[in-house]
Amino acid sequence: MDALTLLAPDAGPPLGESRDRVLDVLLTTDRPLGVHDVARRVGLHPNTARFHLDALVDRGLAMRESQRRDTPGRPRLAYWAAPGSNHAGLRRYRLLADMLASMVGEMTPEPAEAAAALGREWGRHLAGQPIPFRRLAPREAVRELTEALANIGFSAETIESGGGYRLRVYQCPFREVAERHQKVVCALHLGLVQGVLKQLWAPVTADRLLPLAEPGVCVTELGAGQAHDDTRPVRGLLGQE
Repeated sequence: MDALTLLAPDAGPPLGESRDRVLDVLLTTDRPLGVHDVARRVGLHPNTARFHLDALVDRGLAMRESQRRDTPGRPRLAYWAAPGSNHAGLRRYRLLADMLASMVGEMTPEPAEAAAALGREWGRHLAGQPIPFRRLAPREAVRELTEALANIGFSAETIESGGGYRLRVYQCPFREVAERHQKVVCALHLGLVQGVLKQLWAPVTADRLLPLAEPGVCVTELGAGQAHDDTRPVRGLLGQE
């Protein structure tokens, strides 16, 4: 599944906070606006406002035309929201995430366990359907784990350490929510890792996540484990057990 589809099903690439605000101004007015009008409403320098307006035009989210002036000078440019651009408008996904994380944290008897279970289910989904009978070596499984996490916004690397691996995450797409709901979000993160590994039938386990074990870096410790093998009966018939 495409990672962008998971992150924002109808939004396309994210606009960024300032550009979102500029588009929001265009969406909430009933007439074309000039650069200085938009800059004043959003609180940006006119050059910065023009940069964001032109970028919205390039994305097909705004329209632009030159208007005649009553005084000498360059034609005035006016901008307005393109039809359908409200679908790419300002979103409050972080607020939604905060709301759901707080509900899990306050209304479930074991919030960390509930979040981890949810993460495992989604981890299996993110890993996709493995090729039948394919068995990965630990290093291959860890590489595919890192790629699966990268597809949803994690920036991570794995380092071999003491017979296992350390998954070091530099960029966490849940970071802002984790600052307020660490117990829930970090358990969800660990569950994602466990779910991916389980779906890959990986001979690797993930038993512990260390939030900010290093400055700006979260670490998940990965060790050797026994992969669950659903194909043993078939292998037995083939004399391969």
